[in-house]
Amino acid sequence: MSEMLVFDRAAVRRNRDRAAPDWPNHDFLVAEAAERLLERLEEVRRSFPLALDLGCHGGTLAPRLLGQTGVERVVQCDLSPAMARQAATNGQPALAADEEFLPFAPESFDLAVSLLSLHWVNDLPGALLQLRRALKPDGLFLGVMLGGDSLHELRASLILAESELRGGAAPRVSAFAELRDLAGLLQRAGFAMPVADRESLAVTYADPIKLLRELRGMAAANALIERPRGGLRRDVLARTFEIYAERFGTSEGRLPVTFEFLWAVGWAPHAEQPKPLRPGSAAARLADALGSAEQGSGVPVVPPDKH
Repeated sequence: MSEMLVFDRAAVRRNRDRAAPDWPNHDFLVAEAAERLLERLEEVRRSFPLALDLGCHGGTLAPRLLGQTGVERVVQCDLSPAMARQAATNGQPALAADEEFLPFAPESFDLAVSLLSLHWVNDLPGALLQLRRALKPDGLFLGVMLGGDSLHELRASLILAESELRGGAAPRVSAFAELRDLAGLLQRAGFAMPVADRESLAVTYADPIKLLRELRGMAAANALIERPRGGLRRDVLARTFEIYAERFGTSEGRLPVTFEFLWAVGWAPHAEQPKPLRPGSAAARLADALGSAEQGSGVPVVPPDKH
């Protein structure tokens, strides 16, 4: 377990517990991520009978996942017992469990997916390692988490408002993962053929209060360990909205909100998976494949000193 604790996991669970009863009215971001995940799965010519939905929230993904790429059953898992109960209403089994302490036997699943949940864990390398162990050989992990560009408009406006009115800014918006680190984390966890990429989603709100209520409704309220325990002062909140409109508002008077999706893909190792060739072992020339003449670099090759 990492000694660096960023998130209060009990607060993450409480936020999800509170959001569970009204989850279907606030699941638009997870639903959008689910559609994009299904599009990616369509490109995989494989069958995955048993799938794990890690961090399932209220069960948005499972009904969409059934039947895709041969998925016959989805085991749903969430940190929040209330979210797990909500998810179970879609007909697929659900349990409450911590992403950092998975209760599954090794080589249990053909497929593991995770939508917008893993950016809330403290020990992401450990969670990925456990996910890889829970996959059968040649099983696939496909997950998405929020990236560092998410909510940058709100974060900048809050920092400016608090600095202006209080002489300093408290940590109120989570720090998110960075794309440059993600493929390395997958490789470190033992995944084969790791791939990471990013997408952006932009939405707008007419009312800034609705944005804050939406974030709470999707269980995205502040859960940093060092978060201030008191709420925002009214003058700070009002100034935040003013700065937001001044710096980022559209000509129609709406407030843009950016969400960055970081996608992570990796396979549990298997002996028959393709492996990279050793340097110098190529059996064909690039020039032949391109139908062109091979040209030298103009730099003389000096044979190595054998003495």
